[in-house]
Amino acid sequence: MDSSVKTQKGETASKHRAPPIGRLLESSIYVKDIKQTREFYGRIFGFETLYTDEEFCALNVAGEQILLVFQHGAASEPSPSDDGSIPTHDGSGELHLAFRIAADDLAGWDSWLREQNVAIESKVRWPRGGTSLYFRDPDRHLLEIATPGIWTIY
Repeated sequence: MDSSVKTQKGETASKHRAPPIGRLLESSIYVKDIKQTREFYGRIFGFETLYTDEEFCALNVAGEQILLVFQHGAASEPSPSDDGSIPTHDGSGELHLAFRIAADDLAGWDSWLREQNVAIESKVRWPRGGTSLYFRDPDRHLLEIATPGIWTIY
């Protein structure tokens, strides 16, 4: 008996392992003030707002991922969609997001953050050669910009 199945792309995957997956599409943070957060990420990173209302916004991260920003508690009830509903979710505390940058851009980011009056909490040089700068958004989420050399895959 054949233990393989065709995936959406027509590739064969075993029933004993997951089909192929792509990069992370969306990630989310939960905040007190959508407008303040949208302004911060737009000013610091240049993220374009794809959608916004009083409880939620979607930010374009380098044309490859979406950062979803939810008002605290706004997603604590199911959200109806055209065909079903989006299950509840919420988060609290100081979450962490890391964004990749080229090694040659590290000094420029250091200067840019200082120019924007964003305090750099820490600079870490990793054993594989990468460097990270850590700073906070208005809700104290820990943000990191990282050069290659942190992980074996980057």
